[in-house]
Amino acid sequence: MLHLVFQSPIEIAILERIEAGDAVVFLENAVLRVLRNGVLHEILTQLLGTNRLCVLSQDVAVRGIAADELVEGIEIIDYADLVELTVSNRVVQSWS
Repeated sequence: MLHLVFQSPIEIAILERIEAGDAVVFLENAVLRVLRNGVLHEILTQLLGTNRLCVLSQDVAVRGIAADELVEGIEIIDYADLVELTVSNRVVQSWS
């Protein structure tokens, strides 16, 4: 399953619904919640053990976020990668 997270702040209940093997893309203002010094650092680090977590490159650029400010292991992807993820996942869940 692919989770598209637009919600900011991100509710812990959303992160708890992510199952091992799911992919997650944080979009728009949700990218502000996946910072290395943020309150979700620990849970995101745990999810990275079994999941692919990503942010859209344009969303981090517009908000002035550098790659080294993100939780280590979160991938920065472009629109082509996002399209690939949506095609390769039969189920897509949007959280806004």
